Amino acid sequence: MAKRLLRIFGPLILAAILVFAVLASPVTFGFKHISTTRERQAAVSLSPNVLRGKHIKEAALSDGYVPFFGSSEWSRIDPMHPSVLAQKYHRDYRPFLLGARGTQSLTQFFVMQNIQGQLRNKKAVFFVSPQWFVKGGTRKDAFGFYYSQLQTAEWLTHYRHDAIDQYAAKRLMQMPAAKSDHFIYAALQRVAAGKSLTKDQRFYLQTRKNMLTQEDQFFSGINLPSQNLSRVNRQAKKLPTHYSYSALDRLGGQLGKQATGNNPFQISDKFYNHGLKQEIKTGNLKDFQKNLSYLQSPEYSDFQLCLDQFARLHTDVLFIIPPINQRWQKYTGLSETMLKQFDQKIHYQLQSQGFNNIVDLSDKGNVPYFMTDTIHPGWRGWLAIDKRVDPFLTKKQAQPRYHTSDKFYEKQWQQLEPSQLSQYENNK
Repeated sequence: MAKRLLRIFGPLILAAILVFAVLASPVTFGFKHISTTRERQAAVSLSPNVLRGKHIKEAALSDGYVPFFGSSEWSRIDPMHPSVLAQKYHRDYRPFLLGARGTQSLTQFFVMQNIQGQLRNKKAVFFVSPQWFVKGGTRKDAFGFYYSQLQTAEWLTHYRHDAIDQYAAKRLMQMPAAKSDHFIYAALQRVAAGKSLTKDQRFYLQTRKNMLTQEDQFFSGINLPSQNLSRVNRQAKKLPTHYSYSALDRLGGQLGKQATGNNPFQISDKFYNHGLKQEIKTGNLKDFQKNLSYLQSPEYSDFQLCLDQFARLHTDVLFIIPPINQRWQKYTGLSETMLKQFDQKIHYQLQSQGFNNIVDLSDKGNVPYFMTDTIHPGWRGWLAIDKRVDPFLTKKQAQPRYHTSDKFYEKQWQQLEPSQLSQYENNK
């Protein structure tokens, strides 16, 4: 009977052992070559699987794509969108859009963990949204949606005993997604406490990383959405053959005017009809943001994780601070004073550490057709961003000199009012 069962199940058991051996192997087999077309699809897909994975990002960034870190703004694809302009005018770079609705600094820090080779001594663009810096910081459900065990295992296999990784471990443990693997969570506890990983933990993490890397190679690109690439191609056809900033600015104004005819906020009619029109009628949104503040948030320390990672890798980064639609700001009661203070605080965090490449558009919220909706650039806004992004990426830049500080992980910094900056600096 035993021999009969062995003949029946033996091949299945052997196959399972072989599959496990392949997945757990530290050897990268390279089963799937990423084609140029697939890279182009992935670069604008905004797919959660691409964000969580490694293989496609690694291949594309090695082929000259540039990481554009951010969130939901990348989905606003009109003719002036960075991906459209780069394609139409045959730029020396192509944006690889990293981020979607709900992604914030903590997610982006872990995204960086398995593309470090492609960030080292390279350039990147990072979109800093004021809306990230709310009292509670990143939403736990949003973080969980983009959470990647592969990125976490990669980070834990080369973490350092410093305040950066200690804070990252503590922050990750606050997220329910971190408990999805008991062994990884136990490793996080040791890192958060400043302890070294045990021999068994290191073995498990290395094996787990190998398995997840092989799975990523096997399944990279399966059911990769292509609709955004089609949108980029369609939008590119609306642009003139030769680049001219003034001509494109006029075109952006024309397109914006055509798209914003039925609402008082000068935002996309499509967005207004589907997202705001009914709520505006009820009056529920009038002054609803008057008590909202972006000045106290754990996001400031999460953001510091990204800055420290860039500094570690000597990545030259262009930071973009967008405006908020001024008509919308006034309608909802969002404090202009508070927004200026946020701008001051984020500038201090960047510039005091040597991050001086900043495109600050926070005062452009009243420029006609600059915004496609309440908080996202569009038309003329994208073009203004391109005016800074293109030379940053295509021309040689002075080597940045970073000098980061652990003080930005402190609760005091997270809660600090900008009016206290000078006193805060003197006490450090």
